[in-house]
Amino acid sequence: MADSLVGELITCHECDKLYRYEAIPAGSRANCHHCGALLYRHIPNSLDRSLALYLSALILFIIANVFPFLSLELGGRVVENVLLSGAWNLYQQGMGELGLLIFFTSFTFPLFVILGMLYLLIPIRFGFVPPVMGPVYRVVKAITPWSLVGVFMLAVLIAIVKLQDLANVITGPALISFSILLFVYSSARTNFDPGILWSVSAQSTGDLTSKLLASDSNIISCHTCGLLTTEHDAYSHCLRCTAPLHHRKPNSIESTWALLISAAVLMIPANVYPILTVIRFGQGAPSTILGGVSHLMEDGMWGLAMIIFIASIVVPVTKLIVLSFLLLTVQYRSNWRSRDRTFLFRVTEVIGAWSMVDIFLVGLLSSLVSLDALSTIEPGIGATYFAGVVMFTMFAAHSFDSRLIWDNAQKKHEGQT
Repeated sequence: MADSLVGELITCHECDKLYRYEAIPAGSRANCHHCGALLYRHIPNSLDRSLALYLSALILFIIANVFPFLSLELGGRVVENVLLSGAWNLYQQGMGELGLLIFFTSFTFPLFVILGMLYLLIPIRFGFVPPVMGPVYRVVKAITPWSLVGVFMLAVLIAIVKLQDLANVITGPALISFSILLFVYSSARTNFDPGILWSVSAQSTGDLTSKLLASDSNIISCHTCGLLTTEHDAYSHCLRCTAPLHHRKPNSIESTWALLISAAVLMIPANVYPILTVIRFGQGAPSTILGGVSHLMEDGMWGLAMIIFIASIVVPVTKLIVLSFLLLTVQYRSNWRSRDRTFLFRVTEVIGAWSMVDIFLVGLLSSLVSLDALSTIEPGIGATYFAGVVMFTMFAAHSFDSRLIWDNAQKKHEGQT
C-alpha cells in the first residue's frame, strides 16, 4: 500500500462499504468486515518486485513460444508442436472459433497483460506517469481473468498423462519455460499493488470528505480503479481510468439471466454431441464428455477422470445453480446471510475459468496425435458448444453485481433505524 494513500476514502468493491486507508504492517492485508472481501494489502517494495517478475515473465513467455513445446513419438514417427499448435490445428480443421479462443486465452491475453504491466511499471520506476495510464490499466484488468495460463498448464499435464499409454511423450524446453512462467506470472500478479499507480496520479478521493452527509450521501465507486466520486459531480466516466461510472452495473440482473439461460441451453448439445474422436489403426468412435470420463475410469485413471468430471460437469452446473440462486435472492429482496451469499459469488467467479481445461485439452490432443493410420484424435462439435457454455458462464459472473446483495440489507437496516 502506498503511504501517500493513507487517509483516503475507499469502498469495498463487493458490498460498497465505505472505509479509509489505514497503515497496516508489511505483508498483511485489510479485509472488509462487512462481506470479507480483500480491500488492500501492504506489499513491501511492490514496484520493484512486480517489475522484476513481469520482466522475467516476458523472457519466459518468449522462450515458451519459440522452442518446441511437446513431442509425440510412435512407431518411429515424431510429431512436434509449439505452444500455438493447438490453436492453429483447430483452425485448419474448420473449427476456427475454438482456435481463436485458445489463441486469445493462452497467448494474446497473457502477453498483453505482461506488456501492459511493463508499460505501466517501467515509467513509474523512473519517476514519471506513462501516457494513458488509466485506460491501459483498465484494459489489463479486464482481460486478466481471461489470461488462463494456469488452466492451460493443467491441460498440458492431463494431456501428458493421457498420452503415456499411447506413445512416448517428449517434453521440450518451451514446456519447462512455460512451467516456470506460470509461477513467475502468478507471483507478479500477487506482488502488484495498484496503490503504486494511483499514488502518482493527480486524481484522489480526498476532496470527498466535505461532501459526505453520513447517512444519505450517494458515492459512486469506479469498479476498475476504485476512484470515488458523488452523483453530484455528474461525471459519466472515471477521471482516472476512463471507465463508465454507474451506481450499479447497468441491467445486471437482466444481462446475467440472459447469459445463464444461453449457457444452460448450450449445455445440452455440449453433452450430447462428441467432444473428440480417437482413431487407432483406422478404428474409433466419437466420445462425449461423460463418455471420456467413463473411458478414463475403465482405464484405471480415476484421478484424471475426476478432474475432467469436476471441471467439465460439476463446475459449469454449479455456476448455473449458484448464480441463479443469487439472482433470485436479489430479485426477491432477500436479506438472508448476505455475507455467505457474497462468498458464494466470490468462489463461483474464481472457479469458472477452470472449465476451459477441456477446450485446451482438445486442442493439445488433436495437434499432437495426428499420425495418420497409426493414431489420430479429431475435435468434435461438442467442444464448440462446451466452449460457449464456459464463455457464457464467465460473462454471467462478470455481469452480476454483488453489491445488489447488500442493497436490500442496507435498506432493511435504514428502515429499522
